[in-house]
Amino acid sequence: MSDASHLTRRDLLRGASSLAATALAPGAAKAVTRLGDDGLYAQDWYLDSFLDLSEDLSAATSKGRHFALQWSQHGCIYCKTLHTVYFADPALADPIRAAFDIVHLDLFGAREVTAFDGARLSEKAFGQRERIRATPTFQFFALDGGTAKEVARLPGLLPQTEFAAMFRYVAEGAYKDGTFDAFLARRGRT
Repeated sequence: MSDASHLTRRDLLRGASSLAATALAPGAAKAVTRLGDDGLYAQDWYLDSFLDLSEDLSAATSKGRHFALQWSQHGCIYCKTLHTVYFADPALADPIRAAFDIVHLDLFGAREVTAFDGARLSEKAFGQRERIRATPTFQFFALDGGTAKEVARLPGLLPQTEFAAMFRYVAEGAYKDGTFDAFLARRGRT
């Protein structure tokens, strides 16, 4: 069997994305916030996904990256602030971009998601099942004994310092040792 037979859809997308980034910028590409036809703000560096979450988590883990879902909804002013203010600040966005694969989901969307347990449901049904009540919400996942486990959740939009700290909390694996509040207390809330 040739190496080409082992290519996945993800490999093809990744290759196309890399080629486009290389053609557009000789150095590091600048992140761009985009407003989609669906009325949702998103980052151009968010993961291009077929919405098979187990596949996305496994791919992120195999690359030594962390994995999160980011939930939005049309008309959410906090989602707009997240993307146009928070992620417009390279000091805040660059460490997140460097360490995380993030899949963007619409709380009221109709795209089909394959959940970690293999269930196929709409974004809306998946959001209801996951009890997503506010946007933006980030859900952070890691593999635990080969099984996807939600390790942290950030419902709503914290001030920038605490927002950045949540991503450090997950990236450092501090969720294994205690709560986010305890992590902030140990760090002097930074």
